[in-house]
Amino acid sequence: MYKQNYKNSGGFRFRSGYSSSRYSGRSNFSGRPKFGRPKSQLINEVELFIKKAVASAPNETEVSTLFSDLPISGNLKNNIAKCGFIHLTPIQDQAILPILAGRDVIGMANTGTGKTAAFLIPLIEKILQDPRQKMLVIVPTRELGLQIQDDFRSLTQNLNLYSTLIIGGANIVRQISEIRRHPHLVVATPGRLKDLIERRVIYLEDYQNIVLDEVDLMVDIGFINDVKYFISLMPKVRQSLFFSATVSNKVHEILQAFVSDPITISVKTQDTAINIDQDVVRVGNSAKKLDVLHDLLIQENFTKVLIFGETKHSIDRLSRDLDTRGFKLGVIHGNKSQGQRKRALEGFKRDEFKILLATDVAARGLDIDKVSHVINYDLPKTYDDYVHRIGRTGRAGNKGIALTFINSF
Repeated sequence: MYKQNYKNSGGFRFRSGYSSSRYSGRSNFSGRPKFGRPKSQLINEVELFIKKAVASAPNETEVSTLFSDLPISGNLKNNIAKCGFIHLTPIQDQAILPILAGRDVIGMANTGTGKTAAFLIPLIEKILQDPRQKMLVIVPTRELGLQIQDDFRSLTQNLNLYSTLIIGGANIVRQISEIRRHPHLVVATPGRLKDLIERRVIYLEDYQNIVLDEVDLMVDIGFINDVKYFISLMPKVRQSLFFSATVSNKVHEILQAFVSDPITISVKTQDTAINIDQDVVRVGNSAKKLDVLHDLLIQENFTKVLIFGETKHSIDRLSRDLDTRGFKLGVIHGNKSQGQRKRALEGFKRDEFKILLATDVAARGLDIDKVSHVINYDLPKTYDDYVHRIGRTGRAGNKGIALTFINSF
């Protein structure tokens, strides 16, 4: 019934009723999304989804500086080498030395450019030089928190440094126990952090090094007052670091209270990475939308695919439909337990299945090697959401493809 009808020639050939923009004339954009965030740039033109990737040299995402040349301890350098890092990325090259010097830093870079290591490496070195130092990283999503903790553990092998993750959906009793062991690094999401502050389990004045990561998302999803509350509890003397891919006007309000005489670093040349090939898939009949997706997923070059939907219910429905058609996949959304989300993410990373379905909860923080395609099965609400969604592919200088489904009548 679902017969393959394409030629694997690097592009797409679709059956009657739907087509890629490269094989059909552009038409007026129909089916505009409902916008929930009026302060963000809104998606109202189909051209925003279409951009040809720019061919680049393999080392364009790196600079000449070597990690081995950094003024950090030999054991940390060894762990960096074990992670496969040789050359610094531009954000790392510009941020690491000022952080080592104790400066506050505002860093802006596209997703997938190494900004997590840009703050972890110098702060790990700071703790190695003074074990009394403690680090707190506040993040908007569980997945980003898990990724940062994994990176910290990789960089601190055999260094006797410890971390804990305090996030919703996980055992709070265990988290309280881990906090009371005084780990060097605490990674926290706003809701669980506020809960533990109110329970008098964690005291922000105990942390001399604070990182706010992806604060624009925390603001977008309603945590702006919590972030301001956290800042009010932080010690006056601290090192404050801010890293994100986008900065809104509301975030600027937070920055004014958060940093002191900061160095501002921006290595962004455009909103999306130049190595992501962006295009649209026009669906002439919404009833055929699932068939269109099916025909894409069975193509050989769709080797590792992240599909974004608008709601938890739409993702669950799509999961059932694809499962019925014989596709093996994982699912991440807010109604899944932390254990289910973690298993889905790890299975996708280990190539146990090639398709991961997700809501925007996974638009940030997922650092997965060799995601060949990001598919926006449902339209993102804002352009910022789009930027972060497609940032899951084309990471670390690799080529990526982003496709967005739109109605075309």
